[in-house]
Order: sequence, then C-alpha cells, then structure tokens
Amino acid sequence: MEIIPYIVIAFMIFNIALGLSIVFLERKDASATWAWLMVLLFIPVIGFFLYLIFGRRLSGKRIFTWDAKSKLGVKTIVQSQLRAIENNEFIFQDLEEFKDLYYLHLRNDDAILTQDNQVDVYVSGEKKFAALLEDIERATDHIHLLYYIIRHDELGQQIANVLMKKAAEGVEVRVLYDALGTRYLRPSYLRKLRKAGVELEAFFPSFIPKINFKINYRNHRKLAIIDGKVGYIGGFNIGDEYLGKSKKFGYWRDTHLRICGAAVQSMQTRFILDWNQASKHDIVYDERYYNSVPCGNAGVQIVSSGPDSDWEQIKNGYIKMIMSAKEYVYIQTPYFIPDESLRDALRIAALSGVDVKIMIPNKPDHPFVYWATLSYAGDMLEAGAEVYIYQRGFLHSKTIVVDGKIASVGTANIDVRSFRLNFEVNAFLYNRQLATQLLHAFNKDVEYSTQMTQKLYKKRSIGIRIKESISRLISPIL
Repeated sequence: MEIIPYIVIAFMIFNIALGLSIVFLERKDASATWAWLMVLLFIPVIGFFLYLIFGRRLSGKRIFTWDAKSKLGVKTIVQSQLRAIENNEFIFQDLEEFKDLYYLHLRNDDAILTQDNQVDVYVSGEKKFAALLEDIERATDHIHLLYYIIRHDELGQQIANVLMKKAAEGVEVRVLYDALGTRYLRPSYLRKLRKAGVELEAFFPSFIPKINFKINYRNHRKLAIIDGKVGYIGGFNIGDEYLGKSKKFGYWRDTHLRICGAAVQSMQTRFILDWNQASKHDIVYDERYYNSVPCGNAGVQIVSSGPDSDWEQIKNGYIKMIMSAKEYVYIQTPYFIPDESLRDALRIAALSGVDVKIMIPNKPDHPFVYWATLSYAGDMLEAGAEVYIYQRGFLHSKTIVVDGKIASVGTANIDVRSFRLNFEVNAFLYNRQLATQLLHAFNKDVEYSTQMTQKLYKKRSIGIRIKESISRLISPIL
C-alpha cells in the first residue's frame, strides 16, 4: 500500500509533463489547448488515454505523396494561372469580381481553376444514386470510389453488385473507405468484392482490434470518378439512410454534385493521392485517368483540407466568400460550431446589413455537437442573422451560397472537426445559374423549417442551457 502515493505522484508528474507538451510542443489552437488541459486536470488518468486517442497531432511528415504528380503539370498550371491573374492576363468567364477567392485557393491549395464544366445538382439520395449507378454501368476503363461510410444494406448491396459486374468485364474498380466510418461493414461484404476483382483499401485502419490511435483524423471525403470523365462530390454516403429509409432520421436532405469537365481531373488527383496513402499498390500516372472533355461553362475549383496542413483551406474559402457578400449569405450545415474567425466573419456580415441565413437540423446525430450548434446559433441571432430549423427530416447538406453568384458544396461542415481534424473536399462554384439553383433549394427547404427567434431562444429551459454550456465548453475538441 505504501507504493500507491508514489504511483499517484508519478501520474501527477506525467500529467503535468503532458500538459506542458500540449502547450509548448503541439502548437494547438488556444481554445483546444485549454479544453485538453481541463480534461487532464479533472480526469487525469482517463484524460491521458483520451488524449492519446483523440488529441495527438498527426506526424509533421507529408502523408500524401505522389512522385508522378509532377507529370500532370499541376504546379506549372497553378503558377501559370497565378501569373496571369497578377498580370491581368487571365481569361475570365464572368469571374472577374471573384479573382481574389480563386487566387486564394490557387496559392493555398494548388486548386486549379477550371471553366469548362457542366454541373448537375442533386438534393435527394434517390436521384443522386440513380445517376451514379447509371454512370458506373457505362464505365469502360476505371471506377474510383471514396466514401466515409459504406453500409451493408440494400443500397450498399446494389452498389456492390454493379461494381462486381464491371470488374468481371475488365474495368478497373477501386474503392477506398474510411476505417472508422465503415467500422460496422461486414467482412463478408469486403471479401465478396475482393473475390470479384474489386480493389479495396481502408484509410487509417486500426492495427489493434477495437483501438484506433488515429480515431480523430478521418477521411470524410466522398468522391466518385468514372473513366476520368465524370465525377461526384458532396455529402451523401452509401447506405439506405441516405435514401430516407432510416426510422431515426426519416427523410435525408443532402446536396451532391455530378461534374463533367476539367474539374474531374482535380478530383481524380485527390482520389489517387488518398489511395496511394492507404495502399501498398500505388496508382501510377496514366493519361487515361485524365480523360476529361469540356462539357459546359461553369467555373469550378476542387479544394481539399485536412490535418496534414496548417492552412485550413476550406475554412479560409468560406471566410473569403462571406466577407465578399454584398446582399446575402445562405448556409446549410448539420453542425454549426464555427471558430472565432468564422464566427466574426458571419457577425460582421450580419451587422453590416448582409442577409445571413443559417439552416440546421432539428435532431441530433451527435448530442454534444447538436447542443453546441444551438448555442452558436443563438450567437448569430444576436448579430441579426436568421436561423432556421429543418423539420422535414435530417439536414446533412453542406452548402454556402453568396449573392446568387458563387457557392460551395462538399463534405466540410461548419465545425472545428471539419476544418482541423477531418480530411475534406469541396467544390467551389463560380456560376450564377448554379448559385441560383442552390438558392432556390435553400428557399424550398425554408418551407419545411421553423424559424428560431431570439424570443423563442431565450425561453429554452435550464436543462437545455446547461447542455449548451457544457457542449460549448468542449466544442474545440468535439
């Protein structure tokens, strides 16, 4: 028994050392640092293990490498576009007033601006997956899928069947899935696909059963590229719930894009970089993966972000869009936990007369995140923004529309996890027709929503206020 005090002292010293490392070595955001210090202070032993699993930064080394990427001339195109913009030589298609936004993405993420795209918008799972299955059926060379979640249900089986069929026809089929998001997928499902010739890889898998020390860093991207000509990007995962068949969530409201044009090349590069990180069998450069053809006149940039970078590229794009608004900013997001910079941008926009509208779900799929969302929504009300609670089902759409001219659709939520912890990808759209289409979709959703007013918000119960306060306090590490 005499050894117990020494064990306690050793844990205290270790706890202090860990706290100092968080402050001086990890270089985390100040709010996240304080949140973890409180966890270590109040639950010292358990907090240590929580930090090992949820709090550690990724290694500073590059995790996405592709030696053959230089063959694509990505850097060359980026530098050429940057020089053209700086010298006022860039050929614009109704994009002049937004050159600071796509200049930002060029410098911050090597996101090539393409202007020959046809973009179709899907706001229901049935239409999105019907189109995807049709494109997969037409594939003749390769099919590349990346999803955070894949379910072993009716839709998951339907996707599997068509992939196995195409593999039997000699089409290259690769599926990359997140190991945590797809943790409930049956091994038999994966074995069946592999046996049929489908190549499968998991992103950041667990090497110890049931324990994943990279649990906090997940590949939340959703991409599909068919023959290098057609690409899909947006919020839908693969599963029956995304068709509105879940009893818990009901109708599933999301937004997804089908893109034809040069932007598909950027989507392909993103997939290959992610695949090569996860697989021992790298995809090497081949021109047939970059077989896009001009389809329209929509301007598109594919922008990625993740914990492998300190720049928070998608969040910076959101802020730039908000600060450029003259008339309105309409946002849909299932999780609204903005950091101080994004919160200030929205407050300034609302206080300066810009019509700021934010739509969030009426039910939680992550309780702490939901209560934190309500808390930050209350902040927006004080600044003069309008907040709508979607009532038809579950709102999972991640969209921003500004002034009917520009928009963003992708996988990134308005929260710290999307900006700093998850690997995300968004399409930034420079096209009035697309922005107007997304505006109409937002207004249609308002018909299925109730407006949260300051009067109603102030009437919330003591219990809800306590839940909001606790959730807001830990929001930097949610």
